[in-house]
Amino acid sequence: MKITVIGGGPGGLYFSILTKKALPHCEIDIYERNRPDDSFGFGVVFSDETLGEFLKRDMESYELIRSNFAYWDDIIIARDGQEVSIAGNGFCGCSRKTLLKLLHQRCTEEGIRLHFEQNEDDLSQFADSDIILASDGIGSAIRSQYAAEFGTQIELKSNRFVWLGSTKPLDAFTYFFRSTPHGTIVAHSYQYEPGMSTWIFECSNDTWEKHGFEVTNEADTIAKIEALFKEELDGHGLISNKSHWRQFPHVTNKKWFHNNIVLLGDAKATAHYSIGSGTKLAMDCAIGLSDAVIANPNNVQAAFQQYEQSRRNSVEMIQYAATVSLDWFEHMDRHMQHPFYQFAFGCMTRSKKVTFENLMIRDKSFTDKVLAEFNGNQEVKPAAFHDFNLRDLVLPNRIVMAPMGQYRAENGEVNDWHFQHYTSRAIGGVGLLLTEMTAVSETGRITLGCAGLYTQNQMDKWKRITNFIHQNTAAKIGIQLGHSGPKGATKRPSEGVNQPIENPWELIAASAIPFAEGMPTPKAMTIADMDTVTAQFVQATQNAAAAGFDLVELQAHHGFLLASFLSPLTNQRTDEFGGSIENRLKFPLHVFKAMRAVFPKEKPMSVRISACDWAEGGITENDVLAIANAFKEAGADIINVSTGNTVSHQKPLVGRMWQTPFSDAIRNTVHIPTITAGYIQNIDQINTILLNGRADLVALGRPLLLDPYFVRNAQAYENYRPTDIPDSYFAGTSHLYPYQAAERKQLESMKKALKPKSNKK
Repeated sequence: MKITVIGGGPGGLYFSILTKKALPHCEIDIYERNRPDDSFGFGVVFSDETLGEFLKRDMESYELIRSNFAYWDDIIIARDGQEVSIAGNGFCGCSRKTLLKLLHQRCTEEGIRLHFEQNEDDLSQFADSDIILASDGIGSAIRSQYAAEFGTQIELKSNRFVWLGSTKPLDAFTYFFRSTPHGTIVAHSYQYEPGMSTWIFECSNDTWEKHGFEVTNEADTIAKIEALFKEELDGHGLISNKSHWRQFPHVTNKKWFHNNIVLLGDAKATAHYSIGSGTKLAMDCAIGLSDAVIANPNNVQAAFQQYEQSRRNSVEMIQYAATVSLDWFEHMDRHMQHPFYQFAFGCMTRSKKVTFENLMIRDKSFTDKVLAEFNGNQEVKPAAFHDFNLRDLVLPNRIVMAPMGQYRAENGEVNDWHFQHYTSRAIGGVGLLLTEMTAVSETGRITLGCAGLYTQNQMDKWKRITNFIHQNTAAKIGIQLGHSGPKGATKRPSEGVNQPIENPWELIAASAIPFAEGMPTPKAMTIADMDTVTAQFVQATQNAAAAGFDLVELQAHHGFLLASFLSPLTNQRTDEFGGSIENRLKFPLHVFKAMRAVFPKEKPMSVRISACDWAEGGITENDVLAIANAFKEAGADIINVSTGNTVSHQKPLVGRMWQTPFSDAIRNTVHIPTITAGYIQNIDQINTILLNGRADLVALGRPLLLDPYFVRNAQAYENYRPTDIPDSYFAGTSHLYPYQAAERKQLESMKKALKPKSNKK
């Protein structure tokens, strides 16, 4: 087998070493455009986990790297003179130049031919190669030649960064955050060899422009940053190495190979440096590609397919986490307003891979500081079990049951099913229950099984539920009032999604746009229609107060009637209710103000919105902030932040806690409390969200469907003893608390056992 490697970075070198060791008769040539001693950047970072993989794959490479790295166990977060150290994070730094030199040595030992100062963009000369490995970096010339075949996409992120070095010694990986008159600048810094450290400075484009930085003016950059970070550098200067300001390119490829060409490293995919080294990602993929080639020495296409299948999911997960991490740094100015330990905790948990429990296992002294700051002068207890005030309403904890359609009502009336559904979760300890979307009119229902609040009978049936909850539990209950709009008159989901009923009523919406193919086209609302609907919402709000609800939530999300006005994808009106976000807000805001005027002043109101449409041309972040601010000024007490379901062709990016960044943006920009939701599964994730300031309340949906006692189990897991367990059930604590304590101890032991072993010398 003949293999040609274009690009002599760590990924291409390591692939060659592993493959040549296993297949000694194959011919491998590496072509590198630079000289052997050239290197751009300063240090690279590896985790204990990555080093352990190197140990298993090639002991010789591992020992060479290990003998030349600087190791640290702590991460320090420093902000304007305050700092905290978090232990239990095993990493090493190594000079990129030294790493390349060591891998060159291993290549020579294995009989791999190295060719330097060879810029080989013409692949025709390698026509006889079985494999051409394109590992020629972010700006890969080979990938660019076949961009259509690979399906290459490159997105430049907004922040600016510059890679510099210093002689400043560092005992730990340190994030230095510095407030300046023009915004926040952060230094990602670490020592990679005695007397040398890497400093990556990052800031928003607005901050960069206001400071007057220039892309290639290294002397000016160094002078300005040395002045800004005088205390952090402590008398040491900065060193440049073609240190130009850049924006991070997020590179993806729909296909990783074409004919006999295969992509590796940054040519294939990039991950923002804030989550780890691109070198690590390249070398991990080098292992995957080498394994595939060794397993299929006579079938290159099978090898390429195995490589992509085995690595794509992992790479995309890393890229997703890196993008979430990058987003946190793009909004540093927003996070700088938080108290110091909350800020530090937010930085540590920014990618959502690390949680409160992870950090507590690593360094309990740090999480104790975070929790103490959150508790203030109150009793120290888990964040989820703090009470929360909205006007005169006091919630016993921060866990909310999200609105979940039951589709079991008859003539809009709730029944025994709904009674057990809501009361069992209230007994189960949920702080606030939000009802399923409850229609304000008969034609405002989504399905024939939807609940309503437009008749006396409906009001009486709801009152039976609220009375029981108030008399027997500490839980509070709110009702979500809404109108189906263009999504109405459909069958129950169990009978067919987005399928019209046999005799549908006339649908209304902001514009005459059907929600999905096969659904009726709604009528664009007239002023008369708006007056009618407003009156229906007002009457339903008065009914909600009479039925004993503690809170009313306005449904303005997921493409329903009021939401159809807010998104440009569903509002194409040319009158005063269309066009700008101010115009698109007019009718939903008018409805809310009318509701607020008739709901008791001491009781709070919420608005649920979709903060992203997950479709091209949809609602923007500026729109969302304007919407939240407008409802805040109109008297909303909290915003329930959801996303999507505005259009049927949406493409959401779903993952654990996936909607929390939208809640974060609204809460910490508009300064209004928020509820977040979205694949939140356990008490650890809930505590993490609350402690890093992304939301004030956390809503659970599916986790509560088959576990109405989720909260009671969580309280036992946290060894928190609430005062609202009913007397009839209190004896159960003698079983549940020891059981959950044992479960937690076992889980923590497993996490400790799975933690990669230290590679410290």
